[in-house]
Amino acid sequence: MIAWSDMTQDVLAHITSFLPFPDIYRFGAVCKNWRSVSKLRWHPPAPELPWMVLEEDSETKKHKFYSLSEAKHYSIEIPELQGRYICGSSYGWLFAVDINITGILINPFTRECYELPLFPSYNEKSNVTTLLEKVPSDYIDGPRGYTFEEMQTLIVFKAILSHDPRDTSDFTAMILFGEINTPAFWRPGDSSWTVVDGPIYRMEDVLYFKGNFYVISAMNMLHVVEFEPEPKLTEVGPQIGKGGCPEQRYLMDFNGNMLFIERYCEDVEGLTTTVGFNVIEPNLEENCLYEWFDIDDYAMFLGRNSSIFVNSSHVAKCKKNGIYFTDVIDGFADRCQDLGIFDMTDKKISTFYSVKVFPPRIGSPIWLTPIL
Repeated sequence: MIAWSDMTQDVLAHITSFLPFPDIYRFGAVCKNWRSVSKLRWHPPAPELPWMVLEEDSETKKHKFYSLSEAKHYSIEIPELQGRYICGSSYGWLFAVDINITGILINPFTRECYELPLFPSYNEKSNVTTLLEKVPSDYIDGPRGYTFEEMQTLIVFKAILSHDPRDTSDFTAMILFGEINTPAFWRPGDSSWTVVDGPIYRMEDVLYFKGNFYVISAMNMLHVVEFEPEPKLTEVGPQIGKGGCPEQRYLMDFNGNMLFIERYCEDVEGLTTTVGFNVIEPNLEENCLYEWFDIDDYAMFLGRNSSIFVNSSHVAKCKKNGIYFTDVIDGFADRCQDLGIFDMTDKKISTFYSVKVFPPRIGSPIWLTPIL
């Protein structure tokens, strides 16, 4: 009889095709042979809900993650992330920035890592003032005790990738940074970030869609990033939106359709609280808009991450026709409490996580699709 440690790679790989990510992670801890198979990509892992990236434990310095599928927390030691603020996730990779405004791009489970250049200064090209000058004084050295260094980490609002770095080294990272979320990009081999010229008003989300980066503004205008001859934003399509004043706007690639999503909030006992969403498809070819009233068996996951969607018929415990969301508040942890699921059928909001056990220093949870 063959020893379990000597099983062939094709047999082991077939086994892993039935395992969700946590079990593949455990599978790889059995022995060297199984570890090598766990890193192969012959089969994707069994479908599961995204994870939430939570805070760093102040005592153990381990990072906390929450698996929705298992309703279970994990604490993992990731030295590269210690003391850093996580500002984005894309393709299973995390962007993180430290108090010196330098960043990394890391797979938290394999610890494969790219060192990123110093992030652009707040006023480079974009004619914006320093973010810190706009922060109420009680946020710095006041009752909440936020330090200048901690506030520095809030420079990056959103960060995404054009491609999975596991598939190609020819990828582009795009960030929204500074007071008005100015776009800037970096490619492997670049010594610095390149700022994209554009209008002087706030950008709210960025999406890589069918070979182009798109940015949505607070004015509900969609822009495409043009790289040549000089990087700039160019308006495309009609003005998007239903005429209200959403708290946050998102862009999403949903099964090959570009979607624009408005998030509406109200003040409830002094807290910014989500009350609803609108989903709109901008048709760039026909220069028109289509409103979506449901997403059938799918669920969306919105936040500071590259937006994710999941087919609920393939994943247990997933609420179909639902929008999972994390807090819209940018950076201030003492107000981070707005997590939930918006049901597009009955327009009601339910909870999926107890905010009482989430007391991070800075930042809100970020969705992550774990990979090896």
